[in-house]
Amino acid sequence: MKIAVISSSAKRLQEVAEAFTAHDVILVEGASDKMCSTAKLGAPNLMLLEADNVDAADLKLVEEMTSQFPNIALLLSCPLPSPDFLIQAMRAGVREVLPSPASTAALEAAVLRMASKMAGAKDRKYGKVLAFMSCKGGCGATFLATQLGYLLAPKKSVLLIDLNLQFGDALSFFHDQKPASTLADVARDISRLDATLLATSSIQITQNFSILAAPEEPSQALDITAEQIDAILALAVLQYDVVIVDMARTLEARSIKVLDRATRIFPVVQASLPTLRNAGKLLNAFRSLGYPAQKCAWIVNRYEQSSEIGTDDMRRLLDTEHLHLIVNAYREVSTAINYGQPLAGTARANGVSKCLVDLMESLEPTGKKERGFFVRVFRRS
Repeated sequence: MKIAVISSSAKRLQEVAEAFTAHDVILVEGASDKMCSTAKLGAPNLMLLEADNVDAADLKLVEEMTSQFPNIALLLSCPLPSPDFLIQAMRAGVREVLPSPASTAALEAAVLRMASKMAGAKDRKYGKVLAFMSCKGGCGATFLATQLGYLLAPKKSVLLIDLNLQFGDALSFFHDQKPASTLADVARDISRLDATLLATSSIQITQNFSILAAPEEPSQALDITAEQIDAILALAVLQYDVVIVDMARTLEARSIKVLDRATRIFPVVQASLPTLRNAGKLLNAFRSLGYPAQKCAWIVNRYEQSSEIGTDDMRRLLDTEHLHLIVNAYREVSTAINYGQPLAGTARANGVSKCLVDLMESLEPTGKKERGFFVRVFRRS
């Protein structure tokens, strides 16, 4: 890979060059105003800009370079990037932001991630990323994410990543043993991330369905970075048809990385005023992040027709024409959760399962309905 490195420090240029000995490296002493000329003359595959400070003028130059040379992947290394700055940088076209000074291991991992993304990109089929997020605690997003993964697995390869980093329990819906490896372990070994590491670190639920569990201890979540999450997702979409991410109810750098990559975001609500108030805040956040309305597919869980808040009210509050309704079946769902079994296995004709099949069918962009085993069974019920 041909890599251009721009830095105002000659010493730092030499250090970075030593980290990239396996690549064809162009060293440029300067700042952001050198990007376009370097791209034009050097024609690199990847560009690393090392900067002591990045302001609005620099981001404007970044956007100019990425617009003129969209095939060049741009990495930015700067001190202590804030979540707000990360969003601005990504919108300007930066592929990844590393804290400065980036270590040799961090640089190697970033180059690996970029190489993985660029290699054969034109011919490679990427998996879908489906992000599930509760608008209020107890809305049932984890249950829906796990059950959807199970239903998709007969026809597609599915990985569920538990991104509820401090209190994730997605694995417990199918498995009662402590996982040998978790998301924290994969992040710790990010420099050797490959398909084998990702597969062996995940717990196989069925032949085509695996779960990468959340850290066992909440403290382990502190060391997981947004860049590591992004690298794991970049590899996962190359290895699986569907990557489901069960997210915590927070918006910070790590979760925004997932939401940016998501093919579809599934916020989960219930027909209650506190939940819908939170949903309104989340909707405003999505708008500020520049997500189009069609990227979000709102799910109303435990829906009952007798609810005081009707579907028309919810559509108006959420500014959407369509809601995915999951009927209330408390007893059957509780039994499935308590026994650690998929709902489809414990209550085949249950209304929740039928609603999940409808949700699964909605993922087909052409409108072609999936007629696999579960669809046939539920349609006969």
